[in-house]
Amino acid sequence: MSDENNTNVQATELEHESLSDSVRALSPTRLVVKRFFRSRLSMVGLFIIIFLFLFSYVGPLFVPYGETQVFPIPTEVKVSSSETFVGADGEKYQYYDVSTGIDYYKSAPSKEHWLGTDSNGMDVFVRLMYGGRISLTISFLVIFLETIIGIVFGGISGYFGGKIDMLIMRLVDILNCIPTMPVLLVLSSVLQAIPVDIIPVGMRIYYLMGFLTLIGWAGTARMVRGQILSLREQEYMVAAEATGISAKAKIFRHLIPNVMPQLIVQMTLGLGSIILYESTLSFLGLGVQIPKSAWGTMISLADPSKGQSILQYYPNLWIAPGVLIVLAVLAFNFVGDGLRDAIDPKMKR
Repeated sequence: MSDENNTNVQATELEHESLSDSVRALSPTRLVVKRFFRSRLSMVGLFIIIFLFLFSYVGPLFVPYGETQVFPIPTEVKVSSSETFVGADGEKYQYYDVSTGIDYYKSAPSKEHWLGTDSNGMDVFVRLMYGGRISLTISFLVIFLETIIGIVFGGISGYFGGKIDMLIMRLVDILNCIPTMPVLLVLSSVLQAIPVDIIPVGMRIYYLMGFLTLIGWAGTARMVRGQILSLREQEYMVAAEATGISAKAKIFRHLIPNVMPQLIVQMTLGLGSIILYESTLSFLGLGVQIPKSAWGTMISLADPSKGQSILQYYPNLWIAPGVLIVLAVLAFNFVGDGLRDAIDPKMKR
């Protein structure tokens, strides 16, 4: 009887061992990645972002000319009227009223220029590539700096509390009360009044985005503070306290890494907003200036206040940059939503 029991125990142990060998436990990171790639919208957003980066940063390498190269087309001569008259010498002369079209440079899409050329004679398709470089670079730079500043102030505020917390949070409240777009418009007017030899025209957009960084870190700081207030009471922080490590190590080695998933989601969702800010300023003529290209600057060609001809007869000049702005904002929002759902442990799919 005992031999049978031993045999059953050994068989059960073998079953457990074989089951443990066949089942592989997934780490939290791999679970997040698995949930993220299971979302169709997240994958669509990811593919769009990859396409935009390849289009903007790799595409110009395969184009034989730059963004500011001009391609003039022959001027079309139009004879509106003619008249015959007799000169003082008694000979007959023909008088022609000759005029030229105002769209000297604009050309329709062709094999050489897939989206045609704009009113300055520059290739629209190539300018889309270089415009994407400026829009994407500025948005990533601004959101990265905002996150760094927010982590520092939010981490200090949440960990130390007391008067430091009150001071930082009141500063955050003040920054949240600032109307971003009106202030950017006023600041851009101030920058336009500064001589070009002091601040070049092409650098104004970077000054505006720098100001946006200075007032945009408040939301990140508030979020980091709230997470740290919850995390600092956990058992592992009590153990870290017992080891006697410094406050800096506690914040940046133990607390901030546990806040990073939420920070990544917030950064991804914030990228779309930065692109819209930059495009709006460029559309209003307060951002990237011609001959440099940005998607908002290219759309500004279709401004009705400058005439209806481009808006009605040249959709190739403004539809493409508008579509790219929409795709970029949607893609970052799709990826941000997918990361938020993947990181949230309460989401069941």
